[in-house]
Amino acid sequence: MGTGRHGDASTGVGDDVADAGTVAVLSDVHGVLPVLDAVLAEPDVQRADLVVVAGDHAAGPQPVEVLDRLVGLGDRALLVRGNADRELVAWARDGAGAAPDPVVPWAAAQLRPDQVELLACLPHPVEITVRGFGRVVVCHGTPRDDEEVVLVDSSLDRWAEVLADLDPDVRTVVCGHTHMPFVRLVDRRLVVNPGSVGMPYGRAGGAWALLHDGQVSLRHTEVDVDAAVAEVVAGSRYPDVAEWAAYFVRSAASDAEALRVFGPRDGRPG
Repeated sequence: MGTGRHGDASTGVGDDVADAGTVAVLSDVHGVLPVLDAVLAEPDVQRADLVVVAGDHAAGPQPVEVLDRLVGLGDRALLVRGNADRELVAWARDGAGAAPDPVVPWAAAQLRPDQVELLACLPHPVEITVRGFGRVVVCHGTPRDDEEVVLVDSSLDRWAEVLADLDPDVRTVVCGHTHMPFVRLVDRRLVVNPGSVGMPYGRAGGAWALLHDGQVSLRHTEVDVDAAVAEVVAGSRYPDVAEWAAYFVRSAASDAEALRVFGPRDGRPG
């Protein structure tokens, strides 16, 4: 499992990931194995030099299976800590903590000790070097906080605030957390959110992104949604798995609804 350059993104403390030519960026798998498998089967993901997963890996109905699949990618995979990963560790170790989704305590109880340790040791943020992009900082919420919210329509002042600690020559930031894909410029700095693999808002299926030759491509993996829901339900002992899968795997919440809910959390007027 790759470690990346991690710690303080403003200083770049840690071990640098070698200059990667093509990077597949995933985020927010949330313990949904069939959609993750569909994304990993994409030819461009299989050919990528590096598969970066920007947090919230296992807080969902198939936590053990998803972590095993990601670990099975070996050194091709670079896992970044998300807020839900912290929550899983807290519940697994102490039986308490924040749990905005009731699946979190259940998922934490399923994890093996080695998986709890894996999540506890994940870095945030991580810096990698990508040909055509140079230094790229990968985070979950923002580089300074794994649950801070920024959105495609957040103000430039808000973006300037959350990116203020980055070195000026970090010109690309990859984030997750809000489950909605976008690419935008923020005062000459490129920001990429690949969207969510397991809990997408607005469109069912696996959202991800590809970084190659200085270009960003937002990708979407179509899945047989009925089959994916059935596979999740059959493969999980979570008591409310049918309801959970019907809502999240089917993307019952639209992107417009999600933006209305998340909007007040980025500092804009409520």
